[in-house]
Amino acid sequence: MLTVLGFGMVLTFMYLIMSKRLSPLVALITVPIVFALIGGFADGLDEMMLDGIRKIAPTGVMLMFAILYFGVMIDAGLFDPLVRVILRVVKGDPLKIVVGTAVLAMLISLDGDGSTTYMITVSAMLPLYRRLGMNALSMTCVTILAGGVMNLTPWGGPTARAATALHVDPADVFVPLIPTMVLACVGILALAWHLGLKERRRLGVVNLPGEHNWMDASVADDGDALPTVEDVDDAKRPRLLWVNFTLTLLLMAALVVGLLPMPVLFMAGFAVALLINYPNLADQRRRVVNHAGNVLSVVSLIFAAGIFTGILSNTGMVEAMSRSFLAVIPEAWGPYLATITALASMPFTFFMSNDAFYFGVLPILSEAAGNYGITPVEMARASLAGQPVHLLSPLVPSTYLLVGLAKVDFADHQRFTLKWAVLVSLLLMGGSLVLALYPLAAAA
Repeated sequence: MLTVLGFGMVLTFMYLIMSKRLSPLVALITVPIVFALIGGFADGLDEMMLDGIRKIAPTGVMLMFAILYFGVMIDAGLFDPLVRVILRVVKGDPLKIVVGTAVLAMLISLDGDGSTTYMITVSAMLPLYRRLGMNALSMTCVTILAGGVMNLTPWGGPTARAATALHVDPADVFVPLIPTMVLACVGILALAWHLGLKERRRLGVVNLPGEHNWMDASVADDGDALPTVEDVDDAKRPRLLWVNFTLTLLLMAALVVGLLPMPVLFMAGFAVALLINYPNLADQRRRVVNHAGNVLSVVSLIFAAGIFTGILSNTGMVEAMSRSFLAVIPEAWGPYLATITALASMPFTFFMSNDAFYFGVLPILSEAAGNYGITPVEMARASLAGQPVHLLSPLVPSTYLLVGLAKVDFADHQRFTLKWAVLVSLLLMGGSLVLALYPLAAAA
């Protein structure tokens, strides 16, 4: 009965959110409660849910203050000089423009918010693409792939979901992945070079007359103005640029070496950043309110997921489902479950949302893999390989923002980018296998 309930709960959850009959937030809360009641677990239901919430509370706190920290840094203008330098360097060379697009997208993606990355990158670079007659699909391609890799930071979403679903520390998942992410970024830069070289051969290098502030003069040839990211100039703090840069560098270093737990680091970092940049109490309130929507949408989902995973685990459904799953997997495939998960994450996260995959499918795969000595943290790392492909899914709202800003067709963007996204995902997987972040085949 537990097997039927477990699979029924996961499939119902996946169906409801993929068909958009319920939002992920509502489905994560209501679906497990209904199935727990059907299974006769009413007596211990409250403790199951609280147990799940307690386990993911540190992750929720970390995400909350990470979003607030990077939001303050963007408001203060930490990334503005970077945008200006890239635009000054690339000038009229199509090759430099595509590579500059990739670099800009990677750095802005550090905040973990795809929408912000797309708005800043497209606002800065699209006028150059149009002025030179370049293919805007090259821009959308390298931008979304950069976001797919850099979004693997713990505050980006997928890593937090994987860690939450498997009850592991996000730092244990993320920090060993950093060299693999660097390798994938090098691959994206190589792709940007390839695409830019094709554009240079087609168009040549154009000498743009005069000095233009492309960030401010972001008006397309057809007269449509691109949206700007920050419409309140008073929030900028150019005099504190190096202070903010040093603070961010120190925070990232402390995160990597594990000086303090991630939630504590981001709480302290946010408090210091807010105090330095906006000592006035009214300004502090405005900055927090400005990012409250992003914080609420992400953190509420994480805590709701605690209810889902708490019920799924404490009722014994996961264990029963894993036994059934093992029964249909050939014995010889068992040791390869980490690699199978990495490969399967590409189509799985394309045809379903991250919530459905990480909270519905991954715990089952991890429980099965545990029988072969593959740890949950290894399965969490393996499950992240498909994220560059995931962002091309029609289920990802921010992708519609990207193609809308760039004024390209969604299907054209998918066709142009999909093969490169698969290659970047394979690069992530290959680098992880070489670095033994998860085993190709578990030891017998």
